Amino acid sequence: MEVTQVSINVTDRAGVDHVIKAQVGVPLMQALRNEGLVDAICGGECACATCHVHIQGGGMEKVGKPSGQEVDMLETSLETQDNSRLSCQVIVSEDLDGLVLTVAQAEG
Repeated sequence: MEVTQVSINVTDRAGVDHVIKAQVGVPLMQALRNEGLVDAICGGECACATCHVHIQGGGMEKVGKPSGQEVDMLETSLETQDNSRLSCQVIVSEDLDGLVLTVAQAEG
């Protein structure tokens, strides 16, 4: 049986924990935005960093390091850490089931 959704553990900006479902094959940002956990102002164009998250535990091995335009966008954020990713650039896969992340604090 093919998995079509995975569970993602999210701590929001207020420190409240959520377990959300994310559709395999689409950007993680969509699930976070659907739950009202990120703003995603640019709609996933890697142009605003309002979907910035911090991947916890060993999750960076699963989601991979940012590259190219994402690195450039993260460099403009005051909240950037070694475990930072823009959720619009993380495509949900079955490997991400159980991923733990924290939504970065809003800037400005």
